[in-house]
Amino acid sequence: MKNFLLISAFFALTISQSQAQKHLAVGDAAPTFSLTDQDGKTFNMADHIGKDILVIYFYPKDESMVCTKEACGFRDSFDAFTKAGAKVIGINSGTVASHKAFAEHYKLPFTVLSDPGNKVYNMFGVKTKMFFSGRETFVVDLKGKIVYQHEAMMQGKQHADDALAFIKAAKK
Repeated sequence: MKNFLLISAFFALTISQSQAQKHLAVGDAAPTFSLTDQDGKTFNMADHIGKDILVIYFYPKDESMVCTKEACGFRDSFDAFTKAGAKVIGINSGTVASHKAFAEHYKLPFTVLSDPGNKVYNMFGVKTKMFFSGRETFVVDLKGKIVYQHEAMMQGKQHADDALAFIKAAKK
């Protein structure tokens, strides 16, 4: 029975990954989506195209060690992102309530979106790693194109540092 459950879980994971769209890369148009933020408000991606550079980071789980370091890295650099004209958005499948608690606990000044069923994860083609939702950051320019992409599962803070460095260099 135990082997049957393991095999079933493997096939379910394989099927869900095969249903994901292709992995988006630099030069691709970012998909538009609507999700609920930590305050229960609807965030519409289309409303921000042409207004803000978007730093969209996908992370596995609220309150986990690497995810907390990543979120705090974006928090600690929030003013620099804002001065560079960028809006930071964190996304994972956690609930609105979980995101609210996480944002309050670490005083996160940016938008955290709930993606039940990983629909937006799949739109961006972010892959599952080691049975966890992937950790990946995308920078979307004012035209809605992906201009930067970074994937590093265990280096959470590096996502904020590298995305900010990219945005600053692109502004020069």
